[in-house]
Amino acid sequence: MLHSMTGFGESSHQGDHLSIAVELRAVNNRYLKVTLRAADQYLALESEFEKVIRQKIKRGTILVTLRVQKLHQNLEMPLQMDVLAGYLAQLQKFGETSGLDAETRKVLCSQLLNLPGVVQPDLIGRSSLEEEWPQIRSVLEVAVGKLQHMRLSEGESMAAELMVLRNRIAGHLESVRELVPTVAGSYRDRLLDRVRKLLEESGVTVSPEDLIREVAIFAERSDIAEEVMRLGSHLDQFSHVLGQEEGVGKKLEFLTQEMARETNTMGSKAGDVEITRHVVEIKGDLERIRELILNVE
Repeated sequence: MLHSMTGFGESSHQGDHLSIAVELRAVNNRYLKVTLRAADQYLALESEFEKVIRQKIKRGTILVTLRVQKLHQNLEMPLQMDVLAGYLAQLQKFGETSGLDAETRKVLCSQLLNLPGVVQPDLIGRSSLEEEWPQIRSVLEVAVGKLQHMRLSEGESMAAELMVLRNRIAGHLESVRELVPTVAGSYRDRLLDRVRKLLEESGVTVSPEDLIREVAIFAERSDIAEEVMRLGSHLDQFSHVLGQEEGVGKKLEFLTQEMARETNTMGSKAGDVEITRHVVEIKGDLERIRELILNVE
């Protein structure tokens, strides 16, 4: 089943001690890349996030946002006495040299606790990453499931559109296949018509053998039967790959490249205006297919 490489999934959970929220945003990438945005202490979990995501997702850039809030924490606020003493000494020296009155000094002293490094909060009984990870993982798995649901829904729409384009190409190819036997005969008639006009004007004669040889050379040079056959085979494989479970995107990319190659060869070899018109239409549909499969996992 086709999966889009773009999508969004989120999940959250609030327990007795932790409030956890996970958001996933997926964008295109030829390979899988997981980027974690979280508080510094949780960045070490990026590899664990990737392991969980890789079980379900094979391609794309996955932007993960993790928010964790600790609930009902006991906080101690120990003073850093040496830092406080240093600030106090500087304040007293400043007060003596600047002539600050006692009341102003008192107000300034009351602000010392707000200066950097004086108070260092310490969490009592805080859980380690190993203890928190199982809860985070559960929330992550739910978010991945929602992301996959959205990617699958988009993938189904893309598969339907790809099949429409594939069938349009098949229709043009069938028209080309019907025209192939008439190309040499049409060229022969045009050639004979030009020769007759030249003979009437100049009186020069041309042997039937020369005409037959010229038509044969043209027929061999413009023969596109093999290209038509290979393009038809690629279209059959394209339909088959659309129904596969994994590795669909890369296979479709390869098939599209091969179909474009056969189509270009047909366009350069076929000396027929009607065939050229169908080739142009096929190229347009292949370009649309190429744009779509850039977003297929």
